[in-house]
Amino acid sequence: MTAHRLPYRSLALALCLGFAGTVPARADVPAPPLDPALAAALARVSAQELRATDERLVAFGTRSTFSENAGPKRGVFAARAYLVDRFRRIARDSGGRMTVALDTYTQPADPAKRIPRAVVISSVIATLKGDDPTGRTYVMSSHYDSRNTNNDDGEHDAPGADDNGSATSAVVEAARILAGLPMHGTVIFACFDAEEQGLFGSGHFAKTLKDAHVDVEGDLNSDIVGASVGDDGVKRDDTIRIFSESIPTGANAARINAIGSQNDSPSNELARFTKETADAYSTGLHGMLVWRADRFLRGGDHESFNAEGFPALRFTEPRETFAHQHQDVRVENGVQYGDLLQFMDFDYLAKVTRYNIAALASLALAPATPKVSVDTKALTNDTLLSWEAVPRAARYEVVRRLTTEPVWSAVQDAGAVTRITIPLSKDNWQFGVRAVDAEGHRSPAGFPTPVR
Repeated sequence: MTAHRLPYRSLALALCLGFAGTVPARADVPAPPLDPALAAALARVSAQELRATDERLVAFGTRSTFSENAGPKRGVFAARAYLVDRFRRIARDSGGRMTVALDTYTQPADPAKRIPRAVVISSVIATLKGDDPTGRTYVMSSHYDSRNTNNDDGEHDAPGADDNGSATSAVVEAARILAGLPMHGTVIFACFDAEEQGLFGSGHFAKTLKDAHVDVEGDLNSDIVGASVGDDGVKRDDTIRIFSESIPTGANAARINAIGSQNDSPSNELARFTKETADAYSTGLHGMLVWRADRFLRGGDHESFNAEGFPALRFTEPRETFAHQHQDVRVENGVQYGDLLQFMDFDYLAKVTRYNIAALASLALAPATPKVSVDTKALTNDTLLSWEAVPRAARYEVVRRLTTEPVWSAVQDAGAVTRITIPLSKDNWQFGVRAVDAEGHRSPAGFPTPVR
């Protein structure tokens, strides 16, 4: 990091905040170093492969959760069999590290939850084992079920090209690209069933992980990521929205308000890491951070992970066309309705896939996130941070930003210590600590817990 003098506006701000003369020289956060093996892997992402996968998914006619008995060539379980076969073929290139399984259970009838009859729900799970003995785990997820206007219609066509064949294709392609790349963290590639009924497939799997005490440090969920042209006809193929919850389930709102951590939840930190890291690679996209769990009136499988206390985020294209979602295929008043392949942009989907892979692999290649505390025992105008040592960390970095800034705006190398005093007031700044290994892979920032 090259230090420079405070610009006039920053100096004026420092004077206003009452710590002029104690502010270390300000510098922009440098872009993370690029891993050459990961950069080479990203170049292998294929728009043609993504198209072929999505076309095959659409060819099953419907992937409604209630089409489970439609036969070997149509319906959700025909699609499931196809995905299992794809993952098993991909696993051959993993050196025995990838296994493929089904997470299957029977959901009882519950009309209040859009389940008019008992139905078997079955998600496809491919696990790529890492070498970290702690078993820390990252998930890249999508849902492979689809729907039309009637949510429990298992008979008529529901192509689901974008919602959510696009993200399912991205998950399969990511598994193909990463199967041969050794990583420290374990990576799960998940294609969930019954998202459209109420996140049932992901809810069951996330609870299974929680009950098994799996250390899930992040879920990157993609849903509706294949169309670059929105309902206004404008092409936006350089942006992906990143949604992340700010107030975790069961959190103490009074404590969050006192600390000022409303934009520093584990999911928010995961989103910051994702944007900073994936923006640095040659993906063709930049991330748009949205401090909200999801869009209004909608939801996604990442929320099942949030409900179990896991950090999670959602990727979604920048502007949606609702005539192409949850609609019977038809032409009405000259408008084509339905989630059809003709509205897909597979070059854009390739960018989204690269963006996911860049973030996912960077998480699995880096050390774990430090557990950090900030000393609040006394009234001081500086900040004492301490953290637990992280395996494989060669050094640590302290990042900071003003409370009104969305992303980390400055970084300080802390070396190999696990305790440091920063001559800046904890009342005015937000801090984080991240672990860095010998190759330069950096963890997400750990946000400090106040200790008195």
